[in-house]
Amino acid sequence: MSTSVTPARQPADGTPRRTALDKVMGVIERAGNKLPHPVLLFVGLFLIIGAVSTVLAATGATVQVPGQDETLQVKGLFTGEGVRWLLENFIPNFTGFPSLGTVLLMMAAVGVAEKTGLLETAVRASIARAPKRLLPYLVAFVACQAHLMSDVAILVIPPLAALAFKNAGRNPIAGLIGGFACVCAGYAAGFSIGALDALYTGITHQAAAVLPGGDSAPTHILINYFYTAAASCVLALIGGFLIARVLEPRLPQPDPAAEALAESADGVDGHPQDDDASVTVTARQRTGLIRSGLAVLLYAAVVVTCWLLPGSPLRGEGGALVPSPVLSGIVPLLFVAFVIAGVVYGRTVGTIERADDAPRMMAESITGMSGYIVLILVISQVIGVFDWSNVGTLLAVNGAEMLESAGLTGFTGLVLFVLLVCVLNLFVTSGSALWSLVAPVFVPAFMLIGMEPAITQAAFRIGDSATQMITPLNPYVFLMLLILRRYEPGAQLGTVLSRLSVFVVPFLIAWLAVLGLFYGLDLPLGPGADIHR
Repeated sequence: MSTSVTPARQPADGTPRRTALDKVMGVIERAGNKLPHPVLLFVGLFLIIGAVSTVLAATGATVQVPGQDETLQVKGLFTGEGVRWLLENFIPNFTGFPSLGTVLLMMAAVGVAEKTGLLETAVRASIARAPKRLLPYLVAFVACQAHLMSDVAILVIPPLAALAFKNAGRNPIAGLIGGFACVCAGYAAGFSIGALDALYTGITHQAAAVLPGGDSAPTHILINYFYTAAASCVLALIGGFLIARVLEPRLPQPDPAAEALAESADGVDGHPQDDDASVTVTARQRTGLIRSGLAVLLYAAVVVTCWLLPGSPLRGEGGALVPSPVLSGIVPLLFVAFVIAGVVYGRTVGTIERADDAPRMMAESITGMSGYIVLILVISQVIGVFDWSNVGTLLAVNGAEMLESAGLTGFTGLVLFVLLVCVLNLFVTSGSALWSLVAPVFVPAFMLIGMEPAITQAAFRIGDSATQMITPLNPYVFLMLLILRRYEPGAQLGTVLSRLSVFVVPFLIAWLAVLGLFYGLDLPLGPGADIHR
């Protein structure tokens, strides 16, 4: 039985009939809209933790971490001791939050690559001349690397994919919907490293520190690199198959009259009139890509050579390659790589003409992170209270005991955690907010049953990606609807969501299958990042 992909029939009065999917999505939207702004959500959580810690402290609650001789006393925030601690540590909690500096540094570097046009040109170059049969798979692969571009990927890849499909004689609706689905469902995958990785690992580090000695666990920016790289290849194959064999054959053909009308309105939907010009790469841009690529390769060769030299200061203790300063200092190394690529490309194509253009681009990118900085201000206090009061440790120990008593100490427990995140992701669409909510409890809980923080973070990536495309709280879903109406004027929200839903379960299974393979073979998830403690 095939999924209906055509717009719902309308009653005689012209009012669109609400399908079952529309009703379910409407419930999700109404429930999600009742949630406060993430900042207010964490302010409320801060007050709740403060009250709970104070009550537990008054009752003399204690917690003992398995394997530790010391018994920890729960401390109350709303006490004299708690107020003093908060006043003395409010600023250090914020400025010392691990992901703050890392994310801002990465955003500054990626901003240069983005604003010079390097990233968009790289996307165009990868799909502009793709063979017709391979186009769905190439679009899926590029989309599964897209978190490097942050949310810009959602604005760039789906429309370009639609135009590439049209130029190749395929249905542009398949490129648009498939590109968007693969960007969302594969958002946390890929060979690339970006601000998302820095954000995740910063929160993971703080969550692991809830347990005594937990901050010594590997939590560098590459702890999931092997896993995400492998997953992106599998997701690309499945995404390409779903676009070509499941989605495209069931789509209506675009309405030529509506498409011509949309193209005649210059800038109505934010896309250029000339489709060919919007997907092709000029000779100058291609030269810029080649030069920037060669510059980065030369830089990487210098770094790797210095790393491999015997007695090099880039080696770790005893001359070890892993761990080493190269891994712990990978963020500044990546920063330099992105800046080199962006500047070389910008100088070649003319988007960088003066010496102060690159710093200006960095400043503009960081300015766009103001909302994130405010959110981290509150999140850092919540996690700080979790740590200082020992409430986080108490919850983690009790959670680990519940998992053990239920027999959920292995991969089954991780699967249930993924499913929980999938549901929560329908209502809390901010990845940083959601990870900050669940990490302080689940990272130490899984640590107590013998799992490293890297595996919990990897499991969270799955849930944070798989259902992102079908929540009506994702504003980009409505953007896709607006662009879709360029080809299909009668499309409704249910039309978009029903087509996107085709990707959810296969991508979720693929994510879990790759994680299960790593878990079953006990493979490292990243350099120096094992699964079991």
